[in-house]
Amino acid sequence: MNKDEENQQKILETGARKICNILQRKGYLAYLAGGCVRDLIMKRPPSDYDIATNAMPDEVNQYFPNSITLWKNFGVVRVLLSEGEYEVTTFRSDGPYLDGRHPSSIVFTSPEEDAQRRDFTINALFLDPSNNQILDYVGGQGDIERGIIKTVGNPYKRFSEDYLRLLRAARFSARFKFTIEEETLKAMKELHKGIKKVSAERIRDELVKILTEGNPQWAFEIMEQTSLLSQILPEVAELKGVEQDPTYHPEGDVFTHTILALQNLKKPSVSLAMAVLLHDIGKKNTITFAADRIRFPKHESMGAQMAQTIMERLRFSRSEIDNVEWLIKNHMTLLQYPQMRESTRKKLFKNPLFSLLIELVEVDIKTSYGDLSAIEKIKNDYHTFLQEVPTYQPLLRGRDLIELGFTPGPLFKTILNEMENAQLEGILKTKEEAIQYVLHHWQTLK
Repeated sequence: MNKDEENQQKILETGARKICNILQRKGYLAYLAGGCVRDLIMKRPPSDYDIATNAMPDEVNQYFPNSITLWKNFGVVRVLLSEGEYEVTTFRSDGPYLDGRHPSSIVFTSPEEDAQRRDFTINALFLDPSNNQILDYVGGQGDIERGIIKTVGNPYKRFSEDYLRLLRAARFSARFKFTIEEETLKAMKELHKGIKKVSAERIRDELVKILTEGNPQWAFEIMEQTSLLSQILPEVAELKGVEQDPTYHPEGDVFTHTILALQNLKKPSVSLAMAVLLHDIGKKNTITFAADRIRFPKHESMGAQMAQTIMERLRFSRSEIDNVEWLIKNHMTLLQYPQMRESTRKKLFKNPLFSLLIELVEVDIKTSYGDLSAIEKIKNDYHTFLQEVPTYQPLLRGRDLIELGFTPGPLFKTILNEMENAQLEGILKTKEEAIQYVLHHWQTLK
């Protein structure tokens, strides 16, 4: 954590303690709750702070005029301070979960009962900021010390209340490198089909966290072990056992390669993480056993199409889908770099996704045969390009061709593409040179 992030975390914590202090002075119980308490115990910087209290939503609104009631029936109020935004929730006990996500009824109650409704013991802790005392009604501190992910109470009941908790268990296990408790893991295996009842958007958000929070290999191994992977990403699960040529892939099959590649990522963007996850997704459908070795002709094109289908199913944004499609479709392109025309290279360099493409290819190679010498050459050329051509403006545009007497149509694309190649290769440097070039080559086609 850098200095700015450390200062921001302290500011966030100050605001949370301020809310608790105000409510406590008014005679209410008010504690820091959930994940922030877990993170403070583990000496990790919390990303946000939640507060639990016995004050009712209307009472919270009264003492914090700059607040918004999010779900009054569930006792959730968002308090806005200069230090940040905070969710303040009234202690509650939940009735039966009839829809696999929301309780059919709730009762405002005590902190002891509130702890019993939470998902995992490590997330069911409270901290009283007035004396920094931890309130632990479920053994969460002991499970943190032992490195265990364990549901609060009966795991079958907890997971059935919200099947997204199946994925959350894998994510928390990976993030903290904690072991999943035996009964909790058993329930995950038996209830794995329940994840189908969770909305695509919620699964997507949890998957993104798994891919970007660190240690995704651990989470994917748990997902594969519990059959969760075959439910949410069957195309990835089916990569298990798809052979690769050991000369280029000594690490093993396509599934092994994929999760090792994920592990090589360092704080990736969503687009890069999904591109790495799906970059070889087309190999199962393109495998051929040639005389010399195993090949996967055009697996990148097949993979780009499959990635689009998968990401649309999971409700990713159009821009993220387009980004991942382009990255997967082009992840084999750089193998042809030595033979490329200079204009082709520079067109690649101009693409705003090129830096991500370099990262994808670098991770791919690191996880396979390991020779990065060709990539280093490309990175050096790219760095030079960025210094020499910080901005790029075409010498001619469509309106210029019209002024020269050309009629808009398919020829425009051909001319402008050839002009761009000549400009990138240094053949043309001025607009006047470009005009003469066009008239010389296409005058008769006007």
